[in-house]
Amino acid sequence: MDIYTIGFEEQLRILRRVAAPIKNINGDVVQLAEEMINAMVKGNGIGLAGPQVGQLQRIFTIKIGEDDPMVFINPEITATSAELSSYEEGCLSIPGQYADVERSAEIQLQAWNTRGRPFTIETSGLLATVIQHELDHLNGILFIDHLSERKKRNILGKFDVEISNYPGVE
Repeated sequence: MDIYTIGFEEQLRILRRVAAPIKNINGDVVQLAEEMINAMVKGNGIGLAGPQVGQLQRIFTIKIGEDDPMVFINPEITATSAELSSYEEGCLSIPGQYADVERSAEIQLQAWNTRGRPFTIETSGLLATVIQHELDHLNGILFIDHLSERKKRNILGKFDVEISNYPGVE
């Protein structure tokens, strides 16, 4: 399973699209989740969303440290804190690039697991940041979209991305 990066125009177009809800959680979705977990771990990432592997479906996986991998299907943030926290973020789709991004310090999220059961999670810290980062992917947003124009241009320039083809950059 290949991870899409911004360095390829056709892959960037997929990364910028909004993913569709998963209507039926079946064996294909479970297999996709397993393949995503394997690709994420192989790539030394801690999160991976459907669009990052060319699947415009609302699914992402997370594995932080020694914790078991988590799968989120059709996730939706239902509450956020007013307090913000800043973490240095990176992305498997923008390899080798890192920047501080401010996000809600605490979130509440509803999603479905691979057994087709709904669950709710309330979290803070790194897990809250990773969830928000991956949910952004499902909405066609990359972490560099949270940066200043100068920082964004600098990162895009390292990937030979035509600035005029990147939404939001003048």
